Amino acid sequence: MTRLVTSGNQTMVTEFLFSVFPPLHQGGLLFFIPLLLIYGFIITGNLMIFIAVQLDAALHTPMYFFISVLSFLEIWYTTTTIPKMLSSLVREQKTISLAGCLLQMYFFHSLGITEGCVLTAMAIDRYIAICSPLRYPTIMTPKLCAQLTAGSCLCGFLLVLPEIAWIATLPFCGSNQIRQIFCDFAPVLSLACTDTSLVVIVDAIHAVEILASFLAIALSYVRIIVVILGMPSAEGRRKAFSTCAAHLAVFLLFFGSVSVMYLRFSATYSVFWDTAIAVTFVILAPFLNPIIYSLRNKDMKDAIGRLFCRRRRAGGVGG
Repeated sequence: MTRLVTSGNQTMVTEFLFSVFPPLHQGGLLFFIPLLLIYGFIITGNLMIFIAVQLDAALHTPMYFFISVLSFLEIWYTTTTIPKMLSSLVREQKTISLAGCLLQMYFFHSLGITEGCVLTAMAIDRYIAICSPLRYPTIMTPKLCAQLTAGSCLCGFLLVLPEIAWIATLPFCGSNQIRQIFCDFAPVLSLACTDTSLVVIVDAIHAVEILASFLAIALSYVRIIVVILGMPSAEGRRKAFSTCAAHLAVFLLFFGSVSVMYLRFSATYSVFWDTAIAVTFVILAPFLNPIIYSLRNKDMKDAIGRLFCRRRRAGGVGG
């Protein structure tokens, strides 16, 4: 049962109900099994990429360092939402406490912003590598890579904090049904029984965050493409394009779905489209990232192959 607390003449909500998940006997299991397999693939794939980059000396470059950071973030990014989705698909009570909802929102958006910042750092790395190759080793030092990563985390985890602190002060009464697959700002704020006009400021902050990263990456790639097209060697152009293709694909998938979701201001979608867009950046993008970075990347495939060979040899010696 949903917990309610009576305060004065109002009944305050202390739990929210995810109303979009079907009951187990009405198709919940049909969604549970594929989602469980996808989650397992996301964790395994990103963990393999992270371990391969850490252990293989051939991948100790700025580009693969950022890929490993992105893979590490993806593990936690999906873990903030998918396990709760899985439990909501099989449990009778599809609820989440107010505190749990606030924590889910905080970590989901913090990790999402951090990923956006890391993608921006990756675009800067590719820009310097292709546009200033002679200066690249002296500019993209391990120290700078670590600083960019730390700055990305700091930006992600501090920017969302005031917003979550404000939402935590709001009273919630009446309906407690969240029409989304996870706790997000708009669905939760719509349930507050007080003035939430400040949400316009929240939307503006999100818009600035998304647009700043999008413009930085887009401008970097415009310059990169111009430089690549000017290369005299066809082989050089092909190699440069293939190096950037994976990052560009992840960038378009991540920022495309996020922009549709959060750069709409007063525009509203149906529950179906809201859910479909959320599935794209909560489930689909993290699912495709390991495929893009490993199966389409020869160096990464070779490193993962060496990792498995090393484990087999270790197992053989141990046996």
